[in-house]
Order: sequence, then structure tokens, then C-alpha cells
Amino acid sequence: MKANRAQIERALSAPSPDIRYCLLYGQDEAGSRALAKLLTNALGAEAERIDLSGAELKGDPGRLADEAAAISLFGGARYIWVEPAGDEILPAIEALAAAPAAGNPVAIVAGALKPTSKLLKAALADPQGLAFASYLPDAHELDRIVIGMGQAQGLGFRPDLARRIADSTGGNRALIEQELRKYALFVDASPERPQQIDHDVVDAVGAANEEGDLSRLVDSVGSGNQALLKAELIRLRGEGIEGIPLIRAVLRRMSLLARLRAEVERGSNVGAVMAAQGKAIFFKEKASVAGQLARWPADLLAKAMGRLLETERQVKTSGAVGTVAVDEELFAICRQAARLR
Repeated sequence: MKANRAQIERALSAPSPDIRYCLLYGQDEAGSRALAKLLTNALGAEAERIDLSGAELKGDPGRLADEAAAISLFGGARYIWVEPAGDEILPAIEALAAAPAAGNPVAIVAGALKPTSKLLKAALADPQGLAFASYLPDAHELDRIVIGMGQAQGLGFRPDLARRIADSTGGNRALIEQELRKYALFVDASPERPQQIDHDVVDAVGAANEEGDLSRLVDSVGSGNQALLKAELIRLRGEGIEGIPLIRAVLRRMSLLARLRAEVERGSNVGAVMAAQGKAIFFKEKASVAGQLARWPADLLAKAMGRLLETERQVKTSGAVGTVAVDEELFAICRQAARLR
């Protein structure tokens, strides 16, 4: 069934046996994950979480129904988190819907599904499932989100600082959360010990200060210039900058483009969208951002962001080999940009 925000929040905050799964999809994958975390909060930190991927369920469609019906090893609450996911999990969803019992709730984070998606159509038609789309927030809504996320970390700040944090992260909630966590550690803030922060704190520990000049690398990836990308990787490696900082810099640009592209696809033209940003985008970057905004469609931006986040996860678990994976992923996105010309 299709759900509105109140319905999906209620279903995840107070799981009911009548709803076997919640399909969380849309361009704002970070927003979908934030909703899925309501299930974590509802069941408590001691609940057993079972993580499954679309690839695993494709190879074993019956596992989802089995996990949903299983009893926790320690006798407590249990839930299933499926990510990433797409049409390949349709047989698993059908098996879950047909199962005689399924006591453990399932949250599925699926990313940007097309209206023709078989998984989406099945969820919308299933009375035992809820489907909710998370769209990229506009600027004012994003400011409120940043302030709310800051309060959860024990941080208080003015709206102009919220706008700066949103712009520096391209509006990506995962990156916003990472930045806010750093600020909270820096000023020793917590919900029990709230602290006010200002621009001086962001100047001291913000993302821009740890990554050097990555603007040419970011532009090369988004514009499809493989020769420039190769040169920038060599230059930055000589300065000791590689791996995760490169991923995060490109992710911020992709996230910014995704947020602006949502406005374009709602009917605004590129020029009007860029003009509305004012000084939020550095004047030297406006031409390249506008060109990339005209080039990249929303679905490919969502796919690029998903791949970048997955690459960062791999780097954190693979050590030195991870830097090679970063370079390969940046070239893959760069080649995609070149094909969009």
C-alpha cells in the first residue's frame, strides 16, 4: 500500500503484525535510512538486527520469509534490514507475503525506483506492505532537518550555520550526520550537555579543512574529463590526499546536483535553479555545477551516490587496497559523465 509520512513513521515506530514490510525508496536514500532507523529506535538497541542484501535474496528468495518468522537467538526483539534492494528481491517479497506467519518486521531501503519497477508495483498492491518515497528536501526544509539533527547530537546553532553545513555536504544526510558528530566531539556536546556552536567551530573542524583543494578533481568526475581526473589523482596522491576524502568530496557534489536536479525535474529550468542559489555555491564553481546539472538525470545521480557510499564502506573495511577501489569508482562515474555529453 502507498503510505504518507505519518503512516510510514507510525508503522516503523510501532511495528504491527499486519504490516510485514516497509519499502522505503526514492532519491533521498539518506532520508529512507533515517526512516528505517525508527524501527531500530522502536525495538531498542538490544534488538537483533539481521542485515540482508538484494544479491543475497536473489540467490535465496525464501530466506526473507524464514528470517521474518524466526525467533531471536536471545529471545528478544528481532528485525530485518534489506539494503541495497531492487526488482531482484521481488520473489523474496512474494514469499514473505505468502508465508503463514512473519513476526519480525522488515525495512527495505531501495533507492530511486522507477514507476515501472516490479518491486514497487508489488508493494503498492500488497495490503501487508507499505511503500513510501523520500524526495530530496528543498533548501528551507533541509535547514530545519540540519537543525533537528544537530539537536539530536546536543548542538544548537543559528539558521545561517545550518545552511552552511547543508551546502558543504551537498544536503546528504549521511555526511551531515558525520559532520555534526565531529562538531559534538569537538565541543563535548551531548543531548544531556547541549552546546551552542558557531562558524568558528566549522572553520576549525569542518570537512573542507581536511581535504585540501579538490575542486578540479570534483569537476573532472562530474564533467567526464578522464585526463584531468588522472592528473588530479596523481597530484593529490603526492600531497598525501587519497581514499575517503576524495569519495566525500565527489559525494558532496553529486548530492548537491541531486538536490538541484529535483527542482529541475519539478519544472524549473537550470538557469532559474542556479540563480536561486545565490552565494550558496562558490562563484568559481557555478559554471561547472550548471553544466553538470543540465547533464546528469536524477536516477543516475542517485545511483552514483549509492556507489560512492558503498565504496567508502569498502575502504573502511579493506585498508590499503581501498584506495585502488576509490580510484576505480571515480573513473567509473567519470566515464558515465562522459557518456552523458
